[in-house]
Amino acid sequence: MPRVILLNKPFGVLCQFTDEAGRPTLKDYVAVPGVYAAGRLDTDSEGLLLLTDDGALQHRIADPRHKLPKTYLVQVEGEPDEAALGALRAGVDLGDFVSRPCEARRVAEPDWLWPRDPPVRFRKSVPTSWLEIVLREGKNRQVRRMTARIGFPTLRLLRVAIGDWRLDGLAPGQWRALQVALPAGRADRRVRSADGGRR
Repeated sequence: MPRVILLNKPFGVLCQFTDEAGRPTLKDYVAVPGVYAAGRLDTDSEGLLLLTDDGALQHRIADPRHKLPKTYLVQVEGEPDEAALGALRAGVDLGDFVSRPCEARRVAEPDWLWPRDPPVRFRKSVPTSWLEIVLREGKNRQVRRMTARIGFPTLRLLRVAIGDWRLDGLAPGQWRALQVALPAGRADRRVRSADGGRR
């Protein structure tokens, strides 16, 4: 059965295993041979990254044609109203493409959230708020570009779920491994083993 690793990627870590400039990479956290990232997460974004040793599963997770929902918590500058959220939901013209319709709503700041290192810039005169955005595509820096286009720049971005896989219980740099079965075109999770902690 394919193996999937759920990693809470810290801020500033590259989604690759090597870097000639010596920047932090996945190798600093996941010392497991033969696994590769299924999709990407920007260096300045945090949260759930999936790795697998199965090429077909890697493609299925990463390919937007499979419409696997990806859930993000986004701290933005300002306080988007319902009209701004409606613009996000309808799709945003980003110049080179128009984003697909998505889910977007205001949420409270998560009470489980860890401090970011370095901290998000703080300006007393500018309020911030949190959004939950669910996409079924994943263009380069898409969430940041979407919120900026409607006038609410992203300050902090965390991915908390990909399909049914969730970040729950993983601190930054921690991971756990699952064995999964893939019956008839869908990803059924069947936990065979788990291994958490920074490696």
